[in-house]
Amino acid sequence: MTRKRYFFLILILGLLTALSPFSIDMYLPGFPAIAKALHTDIGQVDRSLSSFFIGLALGQLFYGPMMDRFGRKRPLYFGLALYIIVSVGCFSATSINTLIILRFVQALGSCAAGVASMAMVRDIFPVKDNAKVFALLILVLGASPIIAPTVGSYLTAAFGWQSVFIMLMSIAILILIAVIFALPESYKPDPSFSLKPLPIINNFISVIKVPQFYTYAITTSLAFAGLFAYVAGSPAVFMDYFHVSGKVYGWIFAFLSIAFVGSSQLNNVLLKYFRSERIVIVALIGQVIVAILYLIESLNGWFGLTGTLAMIFLILCGVGIINPNASALSLAPFSKNGGTASSLMGAMQLGIGALATYFVSLFKNISPLSMAVIVTASSVVALGVLLIGRRFIVEEIKPDASAMPVGH
Repeated sequence: MTRKRYFFLILILGLLTALSPFSIDMYLPGFPAIAKALHTDIGQVDRSLSSFFIGLALGQLFYGPMMDRFGRKRPLYFGLALYIIVSVGCFSATSINTLIILRFVQALGSCAAGVASMAMVRDIFPVKDNAKVFALLILVLGASPIIAPTVGSYLTAAFGWQSVFIMLMSIAILILIAVIFALPESYKPDPSFSLKPLPIINNFISVIKVPQFYTYAITTSLAFAGLFAYVAGSPAVFMDYFHVSGKVYGWIFAFLSIAFVGSSQLNNVLLKYFRSERIVIVALIGQVIVAILYLIESLNGWFGLTGTLAMIFLILCGVGIINPNASALSLAPFSKNGGTASSLMGAMQLGIGALATYFVSLFKNISPLSMAVIVTASSVVALGVLLIGRRFIVEEIKPDASAMPVGH
Protein backbone atom coordinates (compact mmCIF):
# COMPACT_ATOMS: atom_id res chain seq x y z
CA MET A 1 0.00 0.00 0.00
CA THR A 2 1.46 3.37 -1.04
CA ARG A 3 1.84 6.18 1.50
CA LYS A 4 -0.69 8.29 -0.42
CA ARG A 5 -3.23 5.45 -0.41
CA TYR A 6 -2.58 4.81 3.28
CA PHE A 7 -3.12 8.49 4.06
CA PHE A 8 -6.47 8.73 2.23
CA LEU A 9 -7.77 5.52 3.78
CA ILE A 10 -6.91 6.77 7.27
CA LEU A 11 -8.49 10.15 6.49
CA ILE A 12 -11.79 8.69 5.25
CA LEU A 13 -11.98 6.14 8.07
CA GLY A 14 -11.18 8.93 10.51
CA LEU A 15 -14.01 11.08 9.12
CA LEU A 16 -16.40 8.16 9.48
CA THR A 17 -15.24 7.70 13.07
CA ALA A 18 -15.64 11.42 13.75
CA LEU A 19 -19.23 11.81 12.49
CA SER A 20 -20.88 10.80 15.75
CA PRO A 21 -18.50 12.86 17.94
CA PHE A 22 -19.09 15.87 15.67
CA SER A 23 -22.82 15.30 16.14
CA ILE A 24 -22.30 15.50 19.88
CA ASP A 25 -19.63 18.15 20.33
CA MET A 26 -20.96 20.73 17.89
CA TYR A 27 -24.29 21.25 19.64
CA LEU A 28 -23.01 21.30 23.24
CA PRO A 29 -22.39 25.09 23.32
CA GLY A 30 -26.01 25.57 22.22
CA PHE A 31 -27.51 23.86 25.29
CA PRO A 32 -28.58 27.12 26.99
CA ALA A 33 -30.04 28.44 23.71
CA ILE A 34 -31.88 25.17 23.05
CA ALA A 35 -33.27 25.16 26.60
CA LYS A 36 -34.51 28.73 26.20
CA ALA A 37 -35.99 28.17 22.74
CA LEU A 38 -37.78 24.95 23.68
CA HIS A 39 -38.93 26.25 27.09
CA THR A 40 -37.06 23.73 29.22
CA ASP A 41 -33.85 23.44 31.29
CA ILE A 42 -30.35 22.18 30.51
CA GLY A 43 -31.04 18.93 32.39
CA GLN A 44 -33.79 18.11 29.89
CA VAL A 45 -31.59 19.09 26.96
CA ASP A 46 -29.03 16.67 28.39
CA ARG A 47 -31.60 13.92 27.76
CA SER A 48 -31.24 14.53 24.03
CA LEU A 49 -27.57 13.64 24.49
CA SER A 50 -28.47 10.48 26.39
CA SER A 51 -30.95 9.45 23.68
CA PHE A 52 -28.24 9.95 21.07
CA PHE A 53 -25.90 7.63 22.96
CA ILE A 54 -28.67 5.03 23.34
CA GLY A 55 -29.33 5.19 19.60
CA LEU A 56 -25.62 4.71 18.92
CA ALA A 57 -25.48 1.68 21.21
CA LEU A 58 -28.53 -0.05 19.71
CA GLY A 59 -27.51 0.80 16.16
CA GLN A 60 -24.18 -0.97 16.68
CA LEU A 61 -26.01 -4.26 17.21
CA PHE A 62 -27.95 -3.76 13.97
CA TYR A 63 -25.13 -2.71 11.67
CA GLY A 64 -22.59 -5.29 12.79
CA PRO A 65 -24.51 -8.31 11.46
CA MET A 66 -25.66 -6.32 8.39
CA MET A 67 -22.05 -5.54 7.48
CA ASP A 68 -21.00 -9.15 7.93
CA ARG A 69 -23.85 -10.22 5.60
CA PHE A 70 -23.90 -7.51 2.91
CA GLY A 71 -20.37 -6.11 3.07
CA ARG A 72 -19.38 -2.83 4.70
CA LYS A 73 -20.54 -0.20 2.22
CA ARG A 74 -24.21 -0.94 1.53
CA PRO A 75 -25.32 -0.65 5.18
CA LEU A 76 -23.06 2.41 5.43
CA TYR A 77 -24.93 4.09 2.57
CA PHE A 78 -28.22 3.47 4.37
CA GLY A 79 -26.96 4.88 7.66
CA LEU A 80 -25.54 8.05 6.16
CA ALA A 81 -28.72 8.67 4.15
CA LEU A 82 -30.83 8.25 7.30
CA TYR A 83 -28.58 10.66 9.18
CA ILE A 84 -28.91 13.32 6.47
CA ILE A 85 -32.72 13.10 6.39
CA VAL A 86 -33.16 13.20 10.18
CA SER A 87 -30.80 16.17 10.51
CA VAL A 88 -33.46 18.22 8.71
CA GLY A 89 -35.97 17.11 11.36
CA CYS A 90 -33.64 18.18 14.19
CA PHE A 91 -33.38 21.59 12.55
CA SER A 92 -37.18 21.87 12.59
CA ALA A 93 -37.81 20.56 16.14
CA THR A 94 -40.19 22.70 18.19
CA SER A 95 -40.22 20.75 21.47
CA ILE A 96 -37.59 19.06 23.61
CA ASN A 97 -39.37 15.68 23.39
CA THR A 98 -39.32 15.85 19.60
CA LEU A 99 -35.62 16.71 19.65
CA ILE A 100 -34.90 13.80 22.02
CA ILE A 101 -36.62 11.34 19.67
CA LEU A 102 -35.01 12.76 16.54
CA ARG A 103 -31.56 12.64 18.11
CA PHE A 104 -32.15 8.97 18.85
CA VAL A 105 -32.97 8.28 15.19
CA GLN A 106 -30.10 10.47 14.00
CA ALA A 107 -27.75 8.33 16.10
CA LEU A 108 -29.09 5.18 14.43
CA GLY A 109 -27.86 6.66 11.17
CA SER A 110 -24.50 7.96 12.34
CA CYS A 111 -23.40 4.81 14.12
CA ALA A 112 -23.16 3.01 10.77
CA ALA A 113 -20.10 5.16 10.12
CA GLY A 114 -18.45 4.15 13.38
CA VAL A 115 -19.13 0.43 12.96
CA ALA A 116 -17.87 0.49 9.36
CA SER A 117 -14.64 2.29 10.24
CA MET A 118 -13.81 -0.12 13.10
CA ALA A 119 -14.54 -3.19 10.97
CA MET A 120 -12.59 -1.82 7.99
CA VAL A 121 -9.50 -1.31 10.13
CA ARG A 122 -9.64 -5.03 10.91
CA ASP A 123 -10.30 -5.83 7.21
CA ILE A 124 -7.71 -3.64 5.51
CA PHE A 125 -4.71 -3.42 7.80
CA PRO A 126 -2.47 -6.15 9.29
CA VAL A 127 -3.45 -7.12 12.82
CA LYS A 128 -0.05 -6.01 14.11
CA ASP A 129 -0.83 -2.45 12.92
CA ASN A 130 -4.33 -2.22 14.42
CA ALA A 131 -3.38 -0.38 17.62
CA LYS A 132 -1.34 2.11 15.57
CA VAL A 133 -4.20 2.64 13.10
CA PHE A 134 -6.72 3.11 15.92
CA ALA A 135 -4.41 5.77 17.39
CA LEU A 136 -4.20 7.52 13.99
CA LEU A 137 -8.00 7.47 13.75
CA ILE A 138 -8.12 9.17 17.13
CA LEU A 139 -5.82 11.84 15.66
CA VAL A 140 -8.43 12.54 12.94
CA LEU A 141 -11.16 12.10 15.52
CA GLY A 142 -9.39 14.75 17.58
CA ALA A 143 -10.57 17.38 15.12
CA SER A 144 -14.05 16.96 16.58
CA PRO A 145 -13.48 18.23 20.14
CA ILE A 146 -11.02 20.84 18.85
CA ILE A 147 -13.12 22.23 16.00
CA ALA A 148 -16.74 21.23 16.63
CA PRO A 149 -17.54 23.06 19.91
CA THR A 150 -15.85 26.25 18.69
CA VAL A 151 -17.68 26.13 15.36
CA GLY A 152 -20.91 25.28 17.19
CA SER A 153 -20.56 28.22 19.57
CA TYR A 154 -20.03 30.70 16.73
CA LEU A 155 -22.81 29.21 14.62
CA THR A 156 -25.21 29.37 17.56
CA ALA A 157 -24.27 32.96 18.34
CA ALA A 158 -24.58 34.09 14.73
CA PHE A 159 -27.44 32.02 13.29
CA GLY A 160 -29.12 30.18 16.16
CA TRP A 161 -28.79 26.61 17.44
CA GLN A 162 -30.67 25.16 14.44
CA SER A 163 -27.79 26.10 12.12
CA VAL A 164 -25.64 23.44 13.82
CA PHE A 165 -27.80 20.69 12.34
CA ILE A 166 -27.56 22.18 8.86
CA MET A 167 -23.78 22.09 9.23
CA LEU A 168 -23.89 18.46 10.41
CA MET A 169 -26.07 17.51 7.46
CA SER A 170 -23.58 19.14 5.08
CA ILE A 171 -20.68 17.25 6.66
CA ALA A 172 -22.55 13.94 6.28
CA ILE A 173 -23.21 14.64 2.59
CA LEU A 174 -19.49 15.24 1.98
CA ILE A 175 -18.59 12.04 3.82
CA LEU A 176 -21.12 10.07 1.77
CA ILE A 177 -19.56 11.35 -1.45
CA ALA A 178 -16.08 10.35 -0.23
CA VAL A 179 -17.31 6.87 0.72
CA ILE A 180 -18.95 6.34 -2.68
CA PHE A 181 -15.99 7.41 -4.77
CA ALA A 182 -12.85 6.86 -2.67
CA LEU A 183 -13.43 4.05 -0.18
CA PRO A 184 -13.11 0.44 -1.39
CA GLU A 185 -15.36 -2.38 -0.28
CA SER A 186 -13.16 -4.22 2.22
CA TYR A 187 -15.28 -7.28 2.93
CA LYS A 188 -16.95 -9.61 0.47
CA PRO A 189 -20.66 -10.14 1.25
CA ASP A 190 -21.28 -13.48 2.94
CA PRO A 191 -24.63 -15.02 1.87
CA SER A 192 -24.15 -17.76 4.46
CA PHE A 193 -24.33 -15.22 7.27
CA SER A 194 -27.87 -15.51 8.62
CA LEU A 195 -29.85 -12.43 9.64
CA LYS A 196 -32.43 -14.45 11.53
CA PRO A 197 -32.64 -13.43 15.20
CA LEU A 198 -31.43 -16.69 16.72
CA PRO A 199 -28.25 -17.05 14.62
CA ILE A 200 -27.45 -13.37 15.20
CA ILE A 201 -27.88 -13.78 18.95
CA ASN A 202 -25.75 -16.93 18.87
CA ASN A 203 -23.09 -15.06 16.92
CA PHE A 204 -23.01 -12.27 19.51
CA ILE A 205 -22.82 -14.90 22.25
CA SER A 206 -19.89 -16.61 20.51
CA VAL A 207 -18.06 -13.29 20.54
CA ILE A 208 -18.84 -12.23 24.08
CA LYS A 209 -17.86 -15.66 25.46
CA VAL A 210 -14.24 -15.05 24.44
CA PRO A 211 -12.51 -13.96 27.70
CA GLN A 212 -10.08 -11.65 25.93
CA PHE A 213 -12.97 -9.85 24.26
CA TYR A 214 -15.18 -9.28 27.27
CA THR A 215 -12.27 -8.39 29.57
CA TYR A 216 -10.85 -5.62 27.42
CA ALA A 217 -14.18 -4.50 25.91
CA ILE A 218 -15.75 -3.96 29.33
CA THR A 219 -12.56 -2.36 30.64
CA THR A 220 -12.36 0.20 27.84
CA SER A 221 -16.11 0.84 28.04
CA LEU A 222 -15.93 1.69 31.73
CA ALA A 223 -12.77 3.76 31.32
CA PHE A 224 -14.43 5.56 28.41
CA ALA A 225 -17.42 6.38 30.63
CA GLY A 226 -15.31 9.15 32.15
CA LEU A 227 -15.22 10.85 28.77
CA PHE A 228 -19.00 10.56 28.40
CA ALA A 229 -19.58 11.96 31.89
CA TYR A 230 -17.33 14.90 31.03
CA VAL A 231 -19.13 15.55 27.74
CA ALA A 232 -22.56 15.41 29.41
CA GLY A 233 -21.65 17.50 32.43
CA SER A 234 -19.31 20.06 30.91
CA PRO A 235 -21.94 22.49 29.50
CA ALA A 236 -23.54 22.92 32.92
CA VAL A 237 -20.25 22.80 34.87
CA PHE A 238 -18.45 25.41 32.79
CA MET A 239 -21.31 27.64 31.61
CA ASP A 240 -23.60 27.48 34.67
CA TYR A 241 -21.30 26.56 37.59
CA PHE A 242 -18.19 28.51 36.53
CA HIS A 243 -20.15 31.09 34.46
CA VAL A 244 -18.04 31.09 31.30
CA SER A 245 -19.57 32.15 27.99
CA GLY A 246 -20.51 29.76 25.20
CA LYS A 247 -17.51 30.87 23.13
CA VAL A 248 -15.08 30.43 26.04
CA TYR A 249 -16.61 27.01 26.70
CA GLY A 250 -15.87 26.06 23.08
CA TRP A 251 -12.21 26.97 23.56
CA ILE A 252 -12.04 25.11 26.90
CA PHE A 253 -13.47 22.03 25.22
CA ALA A 254 -10.89 22.35 22.45
CA PHE A 255 -8.07 22.68 24.97
CA LEU A 256 -9.13 19.61 26.93
CA SER A 257 -9.34 17.59 23.74
CA ILE A 258 -5.57 17.96 23.43
CA ALA A 259 -5.29 15.54 26.36
CA PHE A 260 -7.29 12.83 24.63
CA VAL A 261 -5.75 13.30 21.18
CA GLY A 262 -2.20 13.93 22.37
CA SER A 263 -2.10 10.92 24.68
CA SER A 264 -3.42 8.66 21.91
CA GLN A 265 -0.48 9.72 19.76
CA LEU A 266 1.94 9.27 22.65
CA ASN A 267 0.63 5.72 22.64
CA ASN A 268 2.38 5.12 19.29
CA VAL A 269 5.69 5.87 21.01
CA LEU A 270 4.84 3.66 23.99
CA LEU A 271 4.03 0.75 21.66
CA LYS A 272 7.67 0.72 20.53
CA TYR A 273 8.74 -0.28 24.03
CA PHE A 274 5.73 -1.93 25.71
CA ARG A 275 2.96 -4.32 24.76
CA SER A 276 -0.64 -3.12 24.66
CA GLU A 277 -1.78 -5.15 27.67
CA ARG A 278 0.96 -3.60 29.84
CA ILE A 279 0.10 -0.08 28.71
CA VAL A 280 -3.60 -0.62 29.49
CA ILE A 281 -3.09 -1.71 33.09
CA VAL A 282 -0.55 1.01 33.96
CA ALA A 283 -2.67 3.77 32.34
CA LEU A 284 -5.80 2.53 34.10
CA ILE A 285 -4.11 2.53 37.51
CA GLY A 286 -3.03 6.11 36.79
CA GLN A 287 -6.58 7.06 35.81
CA VAL A 288 -7.96 5.60 39.05
CA ILE A 289 -5.48 7.59 41.15
CA VAL A 290 -6.30 10.85 39.36
CA ALA A 291 -10.07 10.17 39.57
CA ILE A 292 -9.88 9.63 43.34
CA LEU A 293 -7.91 12.86 43.73
CA TYR A 294 -10.53 14.65 41.60
CA LEU A 295 -13.31 13.29 43.82
CA ILE A 296 -11.55 14.40 47.00
CA GLU A 297 -10.88 17.82 45.49
CA SER A 298 -14.54 18.19 44.43
CA LEU A 299 -15.86 17.15 47.85
CA ASN A 300 -13.69 19.72 49.61
CA GLY A 301 -13.86 22.51 47.03
CA TRP A 302 -10.09 22.93 47.01
CA PHE A 303 -9.77 24.08 43.41
CA GLY A 304 -11.71 26.37 41.17
CA LEU A 305 -11.85 26.39 37.40
CA THR A 306 -8.10 25.83 36.95
CA GLY A 307 -7.95 22.81 39.24
CA THR A 308 -11.01 21.26 37.60
CA LEU A 309 -9.44 21.69 34.18
CA ALA A 310 -6.22 20.03 35.38
CA MET A 311 -8.03 17.00 36.79
CA ILE A 312 -10.16 16.51 33.68
CA PHE A 313 -7.09 16.93 31.46
CA LEU A 314 -5.26 14.09 33.25
CA ILE A 315 -8.31 11.80 33.18
CA LEU A 316 -8.72 12.32 29.44
CA CYS A 317 -5.02 11.49 29.00
CA GLY A 318 -5.71 8.11 30.57
CA VAL A 319 -8.71 7.50 28.32
CA GLY A 320 -6.67 8.38 25.22
CA ILE A 321 -4.02 5.79 26.07
CA ILE A 322 -6.35 3.02 27.26
CA ASN A 323 -8.85 3.08 24.40
CA PRO A 324 -6.74 2.22 21.32
CA ASN A 325 -4.86 -0.55 23.14
CA ALA A 326 -7.91 -2.12 24.77
CA SER A 327 -9.83 -1.89 21.48
CA ALA A 328 -7.05 -3.66 19.58
CA LEU A 329 -6.82 -6.37 22.25
CA SER A 330 -10.60 -6.86 22.19
CA LEU A 331 -10.73 -7.40 18.42
CA ALA A 332 -7.48 -9.36 18.05
CA PRO A 333 -9.11 -12.82 18.34
CA PHE A 334 -11.53 -12.15 15.46
CA SER A 335 -11.13 -12.15 11.71
CA LYS A 336 -14.18 -13.68 10.02
CA ASN A 337 -16.85 -11.87 12.04
CA GLY A 338 -14.97 -8.70 12.82
CA GLY A 339 -18.07 -6.60 12.09
CA THR A 340 -20.06 -8.35 14.80
CA ALA A 341 -17.19 -8.07 17.29
CA SER A 342 -16.58 -4.37 16.59
CA SER A 343 -20.29 -3.56 16.75
CA LEU A 344 -20.67 -5.39 20.05
CA MET A 345 -17.69 -3.57 21.52
CA GLY A 346 -19.10 -0.26 20.28
CA ALA A 347 -22.51 -1.06 21.76
CA MET A 348 -20.91 -1.79 25.12
CA GLN A 349 -18.93 1.46 25.07
CA LEU A 350 -21.90 3.56 24.07
CA GLY A 351 -24.38 1.75 26.30
CA ILE A 352 -22.24 2.34 29.37
CA GLY A 353 -21.57 5.87 28.11
CA ALA A 354 -25.32 6.51 27.82
CA LEU A 355 -25.75 5.39 31.44
CA ALA A 356 -22.97 7.78 32.47
CA THR A 357 -24.65 10.73 30.74
CA TYR A 358 -28.00 9.77 32.25
CA PHE A 359 -26.56 9.59 35.76
CA VAL A 360 -25.04 13.05 35.25
CA SER A 361 -28.46 14.43 34.29
CA LEU A 362 -29.99 13.01 37.50
CA PHE A 363 -28.02 15.46 39.66
CA LYS A 364 -30.28 18.37 40.54
CA ASN A 365 -27.38 20.79 40.27
CA ILE A 366 -24.69 19.53 37.90
CA SER A 367 -21.27 20.45 39.32
CA PRO A 368 -17.67 19.17 39.25
CA LEU A 369 -18.71 16.71 41.97
CA SER A 370 -21.32 15.17 39.64
CA MET A 371 -18.66 14.27 37.10
CA ALA A 372 -16.11 13.23 39.75
CA VAL A 373 -18.45 10.66 41.32
CA ILE A 374 -19.18 8.95 37.99
CA VAL A 375 -15.58 9.10 36.71
CA THR A 376 -14.21 7.62 39.94
CA ALA A 377 -16.80 4.85 40.14
CA SER A 378 -16.37 3.80 36.51
CA SER A 379 -12.56 3.89 36.69
CA VAL A 380 -12.38 1.77 39.85
CA VAL A 381 -14.81 -0.81 38.45
CA ALA A 382 -12.84 -0.88 35.16
CA LEU A 383 -9.64 -1.73 37.03
CA GLY A 384 -11.45 -4.47 38.93
CA VAL A 385 -12.83 -5.98 35.72
CA LEU A 386 -9.37 -5.93 34.10
CA LEU A 387 -7.60 -7.59 37.03
CA ILE A 388 -10.26 -10.29 37.41
CA GLY A 389 -10.91 -10.84 33.70
CA ARG A 390 -7.26 -11.42 32.82
CA ARG A 391 -7.31 -14.53 35.02
CA PHE A 392 -9.73 -16.18 32.60
CA ILE A 393 -7.63 -15.53 29.49
CA VAL A 394 -5.85 -18.83 28.86
CA GLU A 395 -3.73 -17.67 25.92
CA GLU A 396 -3.79 -13.96 25.19
CA ILE A 397 -3.78 -13.14 21.47
CA LYS A 398 -1.64 -10.09 20.83
CA PRO A 399 -2.53 -7.37 18.35
CA ASP A 400 0.85 -8.13 16.76
CA ALA A 401 0.05 -11.81 16.28
CA SER A 402 -2.09 -13.68 13.78
CA ALA A 403 -5.76 -13.38 14.56
CA MET A 404 -7.68 -16.44 15.65
CA PRO A 405 -10.82 -16.77 13.54
CA VAL A 406 -14.06 -17.30 15.38
CA GLY A 407 -16.72 -19.00 13.30
CA HIS A 408 -20.37 -18.11 12.97
